Amino acid sequence: MRLLFSFSFFLLIITEAYSQSSNDVLNLLILNKSISQQQADSLRADAAIKQQEADANKKSFPVSAARLIQISGYTQVRYQNLEEKGKKDGFDIRRARIDLNGNFTPYLSYRLMTDFAASPKLLDAYAEIKLNDYFNITIGQFRVPFSLENLTPVRKLDVIDFSQIVEALVFRSKDVIGNQSGRDIGIQLGGALVKSGTKNIVEYRIGVFNGSGINIQDTANKAKDIAVRLVVNPLKGLSFGSSYYNGWGKAIKPSSSYIGRSQPHNRFGLDINYSAARLGFRAEYIKGTDGSTDRAGWYALAEYYLIPQKLQVVCKYDTYDPDESAANNISINYVGGLNYNFNSWSRIQAFYTVRKEEGTEVDNNYLSVQYQIGF
Repeated sequence: MRLLFSFSFFLLIITEAYSQSSNDVLNLLILNKSISQQQADSLRADAAIKQQEADANKKSFPVSAARLIQISGYTQVRYQNLEEKGKKDGFDIRRARIDLNGNFTPYLSYRLMTDFAASPKLLDAYAEIKLNDYFNITIGQFRVPFSLENLTPVRKLDVIDFSQIVEALVFRSKDVIGNQSGRDIGIQLGGALVKSGTKNIVEYRIGVFNGSGINIQDTANKAKDIAVRLVVNPLKGLSFGSSYYNGWGKAIKPSSSYIGRSQPHNRFGLDINYSAARLGFRAEYIKGTDGSTDRAGWYALAEYYLIPQKLQVVCKYDTYDPDESAANNISINYVGGLNYNFNSWSRIQAFYTVRKEEGTEVDNNYLSVQYQIGF
């Protein structure tokens, strides 16, 4: 009887993906009085638990489509407590994104990502041709290859807010051409310049872009903008990067001498990044010219896992000068807080920002708490 019971259990396990067939087998064994109803119920319960465990450990799930496709996404819910007079505290849906990507062949892939927070916005829409490790071509709408922080996926940022220089100088909320989520339409060539085994020692990206932003035709001028990024990885976990951008932009708020026509929209940046199992450090400097106005700033960030892969403490110094020719206009943010990762899909972040301004100071410190859930 024990041998028959063990055989029945084995038969159930290898056929558990076909629940109807498993039930048929169990019903037949009960009918022949090979096992009892209680034993059959126990087998069904064990199989159900094993199936739940298998589903929980899956990293991807099949989707019915004309071609193989992967679907992922995430949403970020934020609460802010604002000390500035006239500003109201409250919750908001910061981001709600759906990401579709897949491969037509080993050499051709695609990606579509849309943000549904506030109003639908097309973020990424591009195809990538992977010729080899040294030459990859990206065509469509994607992140401009400029700035370490801009190229970091938002869901993986170790602080809630982008740095001031990235918001102001890398196609985001305070850029003169408007908030383009760090993206533009164009074509890019990238890959490795120097390799050692499977490691890229030197990497490059060179892109040509409209210079107008996401889902916007180039209405500024006939000239196209150029972006170049070079990254050196001398040691494990350590990288040095440099970025250059040269173009002409149709600014929302142009310099007075450029009203009615395009103005220079140039950028230069340097960055360093170090990442170990528990300790991390990064810093970045960006200088930009909009029309006749020169802007610059930098940040430095340090982080440490108090509990490996779970609880992380982060501190950041962030300074920005919106006009280097003007006095008393530099703003400095002192940022500190914690990240707690429930798992690879879910985390909560809590940060307090102390803001200081040259000249007349404003009581505008704020607390942000953000919950992120993905799939």
